[in-house]
Amino acid sequence: MAITFEELFDAKFLESLGHLRLVAKRVPAGGRFAEQRSRDKGPGIEFKDFRPYSSGDDLRAVDWNIYRRLGRVFIRLFEELEDLPLYLLPDISNSAFLEDVPRVRSGLRAALALASISLSQHDSVGVFPFSDDLSVLERPRSGRGRLMSYARHMSELEPGGATNIAQAVKRLGGMQLRPGLCVIFSDFFDPAGIEAVTQALGKLRHRLLLVQLVKKSDRNPELSGDLQLRDCESGEVEDVSVTPHVLESYRAAYDRFEEGLTEFARRRNAGLLRLDTDQAVVPQLATLFESGYYSV
Repeated sequence: MAITFEELFDAKFLESLGHLRLVAKRVPAGGRFAEQRSRDKGPGIEFKDFRPYSSGDDLRAVDWNIYRRLGRVFIRLFEELEDLPLYLLPDISNSAFLEDVPRVRSGLRAALALASISLSQHDSVGVFPFSDDLSVLERPRSGRGRLMSYARHMSELEPGGATNIAQAVKRLGGMQLRPGLCVIFSDFFDPAGIEAVTQALGKLRHRLLLVQLVKKSDRNPELSGDLQLRDCESGEVEDVSVTPHVLESYRAAYDRFEEGLTEFARRRNAGLLRLDTDQAVVPQLATLFESGYYSV
């Protein structure tokens, strides 16, 4: 089940995000003028430092008071304001489109919510859906007016193949994008295992926010008896006798998976939000924004 444009581009949903902001402590140099504090110093707004004059510097930046006192020429440096690149990676593997309430719906709504927040503060936003590989849906661009285009293109996404987060992350890393905030929307159920996932994520040079799409049944499936289970992505079939002991072993494995993702986020100083896909998105997303801000 896909998500419709009307579900994404919902006026009340988007209006409810107006009080939230993404704030970077410092953004990498080389971006556009916007609202985030940059590592660049130049003819900005807030005074930061002095440095000796060099040939070619703008004479308007010279501090003539220092010259009159010391006989030396210094220029004033100000803090530049630039944009924070936001890279959104929604999981569109086949499994994300299954279930009565598909996880892809919450993932895309959360992605569009963050896009709306960033575009409204003049940051640039790129969208890179992934399954067994990564594609470019929207190259990083800015402008509040682009939000409708982002919603339309997201609503047209079709189920992909199996989940391969390592391949998707490798492809993103090869694009040599300006360092920014990379947000991944996925259940992180990857056939390679959570260790392979976190190892791949650890190679990204971007700041990370992991939005884990969960359901209560992930840890506590309502299954019992002799069943034939089919992998929704590979199609492989397995006969299983679901006994209390089997369920206990499954929950122990699931807890190890959760602990692996949590420990990686702690180690990497990455954000981690477990988003219940059976509940409303905005109240859960808002928990990231202490006092209305999410600092990266």
